[in-house]
Amino acid sequence: MIIGRKILCYILAGVTIACEVDPSREPPDAVGGTSTSADPTPVVLFLGTSLTAGLGVSETEAYPALVAKKIDSVGLDLRVVNAGVSGETSAGALRRIDWLLRSPIVVLVLESGANDALRGQDLGALKSNLQEIITRTLSAYPDARIVITGMEAPPNLGSSYTSEFRAVYDDLARENEATLIPFLLEGVGGVPALNQADGIHPTAHGHSMIADIVWEVLEPVLREVING
Repeated sequence: MIIGRKILCYILAGVTIACEVDPSREPPDAVGGTSTSADPTPVVLFLGTSLTAGLGVSETEAYPALVAKKIDSVGLDLRVVNAGVSGETSAGALRRIDWLLRSPIVVLVLESGANDALRGQDLGALKSNLQEIITRTLSAYPDARIVITGMEAPPNLGSSYTSEFRAVYDDLARENEATLIPFLLEGVGGVPALNQADGIHPTAHGHSMIADIVWEVLEPVLREVING
């Protein structure tokens, strides 16, 4: 594990995040303001926490919006939907997925679990929730591609928990033949200049770096989707 990950985990260990999500609310708008349910353009869905929502930065500075710009720049006819919710656990993401599946999803970028770890929640439940999100997505859209973003658990929960937490993402990627981004915050987590005053949420520059990390993995997936 690189030192940046260690620093990030120590910061996260002292933070409590609370946020309740209404599972009955309508899906979010796409980046750019288009309704997810009305526009037939194929969707790249970013389902995640405050990291995806872009807490503390503008909507246009959050990494999904920056990825959307990269998609446009290479001429791919795809629409990005940012479905990030601050403080959400994997259980909350699971409660929302059926609403979000009303959009024509071709790629799901799944960023969830950091808040489960912050609360020391059961890892079996975490894996089950994430698997059910993947299962429902593929049931609705059998040809959809799944991209899983790995995270790190705070070390105060013990080495066994942190290693098992990391393995959840590896196992899900392998078992579902999904694409894995090993650590979403690689090179960003724990770097003061790239994070806001809370030491957790990336600055606009940090989001720009995350977008580059995601794009490196996501671009070939998107091209495969477009080219069949």
